[in-house]
Amino acid sequence: MRRLVAAALAALACAGAFGQASEVARPDAATEQRLKDLAEELRCLVCQNQTIADSNATLAQDLRNQIREQIAQGRSDDQIRTYMVERYGDFVLYRPPLKATTVVLWLGPLLLLVVGAVVFWRVVARRREAPAPSVPGAAQPARRAEIEALLDGKPPPG
Repeated sequence: MRRLVAAALAALACAGAFGQASEVARPDAATEQRLKDLAEELRCLVCQNQTIADSNATLAQDLRNQIREQIAQGRSDDQIRTYMVERYGDFVLYRPPLKATTVVLWLGPLLLLVVGAVVFWRVVARRREAPAPSVPGAAQPARRAEIEALLDGKPPPG
């Protein structure tokens, strides 16, 4: 009997993991469209390469629920974006504004491309300037004759 009660309590405790928020169970079409539009502009802080609309991470789900709540409170899209940036920083935006703190995000890829091109150009230039590698034995005919004589079993010349 105790085992049956323990199993029932364990099953009851796990049932909450499969529940949905009431907003998701009864979605309002206009709210969900605004949520989708906003979620496409915000980066998942866990995944970092996905929007919160695409992510299945728990944090992304929490952020979507926060957006739903703010929409229900009557806040505008700009107010919601501002709230998210104040709370999580400019990194939460998929297209952060160009300012002193985000200049690396905007110019970083271009800078890496330029540095890569300069390094490539210098490597190619050095290879052109370097003398051709010498073929072993070509510059030393006497040494080659000595090695061939040893391989043939003859005494080296000289």
